[in-house]
Amino acid sequence: MKIPAIKGRIGDWDYYISTLSFQQVSDYVSRVDDELHKSESLKELIQRSITNNYLNIKKYILNQPELFFNSLVLAVYNDYPEWVEIEVKYDELETYQLGLLDFPSQHKIFPVDGQHRVEGIKAALIENPLLADMKISAIFIGHKSDENGLKRTRRLFSTLNRYAKPVTMDDIIALDEDDSIAIVTRNLLETHVLFTGKKVTKSKNKAIPNDDKNSFTSIITLYECNRELLKFHRKIMKKNHPNEIRDKKSFNEFLKFRPEEDDLIAYEEYCNQFWNDFLNNFEYIKEYTLETNANPSEKYRNNVDGGNLLFRPISLLPFVLCVLEINSITNKPFAEIFQFFGNLDLTLNQKPWKQVIWNNFEKTMIMGNKTLVKSILKYKYDENILKPYEMNNLLLRYGSAINFQGENLTDVLSELK
Repeated sequence: MKIPAIKGRIGDWDYYISTLSFQQVSDYVSRVDDELHKSESLKELIQRSITNNYLNIKKYILNQPELFFNSLVLAVYNDYPEWVEIEVKYDELETYQLGLLDFPSQHKIFPVDGQHRVEGIKAALIENPLLADMKISAIFIGHKSDENGLKRTRRLFSTLNRYAKPVTMDDIIALDEDDSIAIVTRNLLETHVLFTGKKVTKSKNKAIPNDDKNSFTSIITLYECNRELLKFHRKIMKKNHPNEIRDKKSFNEFLKFRPEEDDLIAYEEYCNQFWNDFLNNFEYIKEYTLETNANPSEKYRNNVDGGNLLFRPISLLPFVLCVLEINSITNKPFAEIFQFFGNLDLTLNQKPWKQVIWNNFEKTMIMGNKTLVKSILKYKYDENILKPYEMNNLLLRYGSAINFQGENLTDVLSELK
């Protein structure tokens, strides 16, 4: 095998940048075997590090016409291939960095970084041989089998994998063109009156910073709420507009590939309907969007009375889940459900929220009671929609939260009124 390449150096590593066709990857790149460890147990550990995630990469290759990968980092065993440099002159430039990599003998090549990509490529090629000519970039390094060589390559192996960072939620929301939730969330941030301007904090955390007196919620919470909306919307689509290809995908699989435009439009309309009904049935939400003075969210989120339940990211998601479940159980429209909650006092220092989500003594938020918040909201709407186990959990958890001292647990219900 002879391939064109560019030579480079970083630290004490000489390396070569080139491309390999999918067929060359399949033919010449092997799994890591005894190149990093002589011990059978340690070799097995390395092999076990290749999880079924390669199957997701296979699906990505087979189904995404815009597929793209980072470079593979490949070690050549037992040394560097032969490098044949080519002198290049152009105007004032003269370089010997370009050349050919020649593998004259049975060099063994294994991935130091990109094990799952290699296995995914091989699996995809078996299913669709027409992918053979696709090319992926590759960085070749030399590997020696003596003790120093083993240590050196093991260190590179661990470094590349240890410091590889997964894509953050921020990146997904801002950039992903396949994830339906990210696409629709971006559109809402640009077009919906409740989320435009400074009404959604761009904080990397779900919580809103204490000095933020403008935001209604956080961008991550909005994404999570829209995620729940997508789950319910998919159920509606499966029932009313079945599509075999779309409907057989799991939820996580569905997010990896951009849906048909009609499906995307339908989901965005569903989200807009939900948030429009939300906006129109809470007078104070409407007032917030129309506020022109500074610090419009301060009276709804503060450290005096806690503000309003809906202006706290930790309780907005349980509220959305509650509304979706009520809609599913009763078939009542969102507007009617929101209208009911719009007439409730959702101030955090009032029953039943104090000591559940708001510490009335220390004037701080209480974390970890999201499920309880949802159950209380459902109970407030109609206690009959709670299943027996939900009612039992509600009594136990609410009684514990308020430190109920009575003997009859059902007396807790009077505290919820």
